[in-house]
Formats: sequence, structure tokens, C-alpha cells
Amino acid sequence: MQKAMIERAKALLADGTVNRVLGWEKGEFAYDSPPAVFETADALERGFVYDDFCAANLSKYLVKETKKEGKVLAFLKPCDTYSLNQLTKEHRVNRDNVYVIGVGCDGKADVEKVKAMGVSGIVGIADDGENYKVETLYGSHSVAKADVMAERCLACKSRKLMTYDEILGEDGEVLDSNRFDMVEKLENMTSDERYEFWRGELSRCIRCNACRNVCPACTCEKCVFDNVDSGIANTAAADSFEENMFHIIRAFHVAGRCTDCGECSRVCPQGIPLHLLNRKFIKDMNELYGEYQAGEDTESRAPL
Repeated sequence: MQKAMIERAKALLADGTVNRVLGWEKGEFAYDSPPAVFETADALERGFVYDDFCAANLSKYLVKETKKEGKVLAFLKPCDTYSLNQLTKEHRVNRDNVYVIGVGCDGKADVEKVKAMGVSGIVGIADDGENYKVETLYGSHSVAKADVMAERCLACKSRKLMTYDEILGEDGEVLDSNRFDMVEKLENMTSDERYEFWRGELSRCIRCNACRNVCPACTCEKCVFDNVDSGIANTAAADSFEENMFHIIRAFHVAGRCTDCGECSRVCPQGIPLHLLNRKFIKDMNELYGEYQAGEDTESRAPL
């Protein structure tokens, strides 16, 4: 897939369809593939990568990229296309200024699950069929792909591309997802049990803002949490109810717009399952106002 993506991107650059490419590049570590913009064929050959560790949702980067001169090529996974549709609906992205190549996805890997198996000092990871061959400073390991798939991919709502100009690979289907199972488990707890669960999780928050910064639904030019006069501006971590409010307020701000891409939980350095707050809101809205999936289209009215 990576080779085909590079060749197609080079062709679209060469014929002037686009003047830059949004994708993923080689990071500092074998499992680190951050988003990047490539402007030349040479840059694509040198740095463009696509593998099971290219997990970042690229849609948010299009908020700024589509304001620039010329058209940008963006490689988007199914979950990314939901976010792009939602951003288009909110007039945050100019869809006319992006050429979307949808890429099929069978799920991404979570390196934290690899590390939890006792694998450390990772220097290389290679696809080996149903397994990953992991090279470390201390030897080689074989890790089953199924054992380290990201949680959001295990509960994937859809492998169908919602918007694209062309497709590489195969389009998928909307899935019969089990993503609300943990929400229902929390709902069945007593109020005290739920409080203790969330205090245990949210008390680890260090207010790094990674969840907000990566979230495709968080695109305000001036965030309330950066406003020192708001009373809820970003502060040092506190062992109080304050960090609870940060996440609850943010979840309310994206209610009805969150596509459940799972980026918030993916980037959290403390491993807090922040997606569960959003899924609770999604589940409630489905039950109160009827089934609705943010990002499924660009025309329908949201529940709120």
C-alpha cells in the first residue's frame, strides 16, 4: 500500500492536481509516524510512510491546510473521513481545496500494548503476516497483531469511507459495533461506583491538553481553556474535582459533533479512556433523539 500511495501522490503532484501531500512521515521511533506535509516527489520518497502504526487522524490538519493556496492531497482512513465530513459541515474545512484519497483500513496497532508484553528497547517493527516481528536492543520478538490492536479499532463503528475523490485498496462496511459495551457497564454501576471510577481515571490528568489539541471537533480559534478570565483556564494538575470539569466541559463542547475517532484516548500520556465520556453522550443522544452518526454526511442536522 505504501508504494502505491507514494506513486499516486507523485503523479498528482506532477500533473498539478495538487501542490502538496498530507500523510505520515518516519518518526523518531519505529512505531512513531507523525502527520507531515510533503511538497516534492523526493520528499515523498525519503520520508512518507504508511503502516499499522500510522494511526493519527489527519482531518484536523486540513482546517489550516485548506486555507492555503492550491489543493492539498490527503490520505484519509475511514474514521478520518467521518471527521472530514463533520468539519466540512461546520465550515471549518474547504472541501474544494482537498483531494481525498481514501485508504482501506483493517485496524491500527497500539504500541503501548506491545510494551505491556514486556517488550522494551524497540528499534524496529516489521509486518510478518499475522504477526509483527519486533526488533529490540535485547533481541527479537514475535507479537500477534490481534493481541495489540488499538481499542478503538476493536470497537470500530465503520470501515466504510464516507467521502473521497478516489480509493486505494478496498472500501469497507459500516459495522455492528460493540463500542457502547463499556458505557453500559458504567451505567449499571451505582453512582458512587461511577464517581470512584472517574476519579481514579481523571485524577491522573496532567492538563497537557493533548486530547484537546488532537481532537478534530476542537477547532475554536480561541479555546475557553486558554482564557485566563474564564475561571477554567489551563492550570497545573490538581488533586480535586477541577480536572474532572475540564474533561466534562470539553465533552459537552463536542457533543453531537464527536465522530468517535478515539484520538483523545490515543494521545493521552496517562492512558485515560476519555473516549468513554464522548461515547456516553453519543449513546444518550441516540436514545433521546434517534440514531445519529456525526460525520456520516455533510447535510443532516445534528441532534443538538
